[in-house]
Amino acid sequence: MHQPRKNSIVQQVFSWYIDYLFKRDFSSYIYTTDLHVKEEEAILLLSNHFSWWDGFVMVYLNKKVFKKQFHVLVTGEDYKKQWFLKYFGGFAPEQKGKDVVETLLYAGRLLDDPLNLVLLFPQGKLHSGHVGSITFEKGIMQVLNASKKKFQVVFSATLCDYFNQRKPQMRTYLKDWEAEEYVSLQLLKSEYNKHYDHALKQQSKIAL
Repeated sequence: MHQPRKNSIVQQVFSWYIDYLFKRDFSSYIYTTDLHVKEEEAILLLSNHFSWWDGFVMVYLNKKVFKKQFHVLVTGEDYKKQWFLKYFGGFAPEQKGKDVVETLLYAGRLLDDPLNLVLLFPQGKLHSGHVGSITFEKGIMQVLNASKKKFQVVFSATLCDYFNQRKPQMRTYLKDWEAEEYVSLQLLKSEYNKHYDHALKQQSKIAL
């Protein structure tokens, strides 16, 4: 497994760089704030995955909203190609098979520490930002079952529109979800997609 290689200096530099990129490349970035972050629990952050920006957006949100130790499960290819990911808590399987399972178990154990945030993209890979619903890969259940299931679940849906600007406007809709004692893949997928559908409807109401 490719391990995180956290480095505070690299994190500080990239934190500044992400702020700079947001101001340079977007007309605005807006996120919802109507959720309560539990200090005594880790956060499992589930997000749609439609762009190169997704990881940067979640790092930014962690700094502004969650304030936890950031971790993100990425592909082995992205871990190697985007060298900075490992310094932001990126981890990945080195190869298929047993190493994938070990990586998912590692993600689950991270959720037992209340200081941590673990970002997962349930779709597993990039999809169009225009999809009507978000698919969930089965591996997410291995992550949940490897933990003590004492963590906060937060749904994130990020959407982009240009409207009357040359640069796009980006919005992230956040919601904390109180998980039931028994969580199935189908239930998790259904509840996330209710939030995603709500985000799409809210986004469609915007008019300038």
